[in-house]
Amino acid sequence: MDSTYIVRGKRLVTVSKKGTIHDGAMAIENGKIKAIGLWKNMKHQYPDFLVMDYSNHVITPSLVDCHTHLLEFAPTSLYPVTPETHFHAGRAILLKALSAGITAIGEQVCGHPLCDFSMEDYRRMSADFPMDISFAAASISIGFEKLAHFASVTKSQSLRKEDLVNPQIVRSIAMESDYPGENIFINATPANFTINEVPRAGEIIYSLDELKQITDIYHHLGKQIGAHVAGKEGIKLALEAQIDVCHHVHGITEELMNTAAEQGTKVVATPMGGTHLPPNAPEEILSLVKKGIPVSIATDAYLPPYMGTGWLPFTDPSLKGPDVLMLIASPSMVLMKHNGFDENDILALITANPAELMGKGQQYGRLQPGMDASFIVSTGVPGLEITDVKDIKSVYYKGVKVIERGNNEH
Repeated sequence: MDSTYIVRGKRLVTVSKKGTIHDGAMAIENGKIKAIGLWKNMKHQYPDFLVMDYSNHVITPSLVDCHTHLLEFAPTSLYPVTPETHFHAGRAILLKALSAGITAIGEQVCGHPLCDFSMEDYRRMSADFPMDISFAAASISIGFEKLAHFASVTKSQSLRKEDLVNPQIVRSIAMESDYPGENIFINATPANFTINEVPRAGEIIYSLDELKQITDIYHHLGKQIGAHVAGKEGIKLALEAQIDVCHHVHGITEELMNTAAEQGTKVVATPMGGTHLPPNAPEEILSLVKKGIPVSIATDAYLPPYMGTGWLPFTDPSLKGPDVLMLIASPSMVLMKHNGFDENDILALITANPAELMGKGQQYGRLQPGMDASFIVSTGVPGLEITDVKDIKSVYYKGVKVIERGNNEH
């Protein structure tokens, strides 16, 4: 494909100060956005550029899922893999995410009893894939009858509770982490197990002093820290320990929201599930946004959806992947629209906000000059007007078309 071209669209939802541009266009050069504006002006400014005419479609930044478990837990959950085929399954899973318009993920590596792989192994297997992958190194506590503890730095080796607060192990995890993902689990997690298998899910693992010591290690290294947390007691501990990013916050109260807003704490909402409590309702996400808290919506995939929410359409508890990002974000996004929010600010929940969270806010997540030409062409605004991946016509990553749907694709 030519490295210089113009993309024309019916609407460009830029998620930038330019807002939405009707009958707009972007000039692309060497994988970057060179200029953006009205088609009538751009066609004269760049008369020699090849024109990609999507004038019946909407162009937006590609999607960002900042909390996933695609390369460690998902392959063994979805496929009968061996260590020799594990990463082949991982690449298939990444391709499915890419076909859903996602060109950037925040991947958690927690340590897994069946996966004796290092962080470097995960980085290496995904290095040439057309997707920006930020890795969060983590330790994890799974709520089996006998709590099971693992860490990214010790791979498949199980740990004792006291190992989780060992400064040397904590420092190693922090050093390997790209961004504040699910670095520690304040509550034991159900992971993607059934409720009967994880009776201790939700149990609080750390004391406040332990959390403060762990947070201090991250901060002294110049790193931010993120935590898996749910329930009033756990969220209160996270905020008192100055955790930078709280993932899930299922069961957060208005008082705790106010504290988070005052402290500048970021939130990754997971409306599909992921903890021992019912997930974030649309009204809860709206309240977080209204209080000025930077909110990203993520899938935590692969995950069995929490059944009986009233706002999720799933009728079975089978594991769901990142291809449902638009679907699970939609109720919150539509509610924001009904409350007067602009479509650019709404779309930021699954584009610019997670990009900022991962330290990539100047690279992708918006359509503006100087940023990567990572965008999608679709029949409507993702999550707000469309929820089916088949409505995404094309996906571009750094200027290269990586997904193209024909009219007859199923």
